[in-house]
Amino acid sequence: MTDQNARRAGRRYDTSIDRAGIALGVGSVLAGAIIVALVVAGGRHDAMSIVGGWMIGSLFAGLAITAVGGPLWLVMHVAGLRRARHAALIGAFTAMAIFVGAQTYGFGLLDVPPMDGRALLYRWLSAILSSAVLALVAGAIGVVMWRIAYRRSD
Repeated sequence: MTDQNARRAGRRYDTSIDRAGIALGVGSVLAGAIIVALVVAGGRHDAMSIVGGWMIGSLFAGLAITAVGGPLWLVMHVAGLRRARHAALIGAFTAMAIFVGAQTYGFGLLDVPPMDGRALLYRWLSAILSSAVLALVAGAIGVVMWRIAYRRSD
């Protein structure tokens, strides 16, 4: 094992509650900015729609990050999986699961309306592909949050 590999193997990342809180706030604001982009792309350009979209988007994103991503990240943190790639994985995985589930009637567990039953394959393909775009964005937000929350401990 080379000297560089030995240093890399011993690298640990630690966080504190204040840095985790700041990271949660920044992640919420970034997700709110994504909502603003979607509101503008949807044709709403008035100030109330933009500010309302940002505020509501940030609020619900913060709740989702805390309720869904938080417990998963806590498990990863306790297991020692504290690198940027782990944060990206949690962000992308949770976003993918939430958005695919929302578009496919709870992964097919809920009753599908008869007219949608014929297009179920296309609904799944659309859900997976459109959710993959959001998962990439959520992974990037996870990395930004990780960078704010974690510092290398020597």
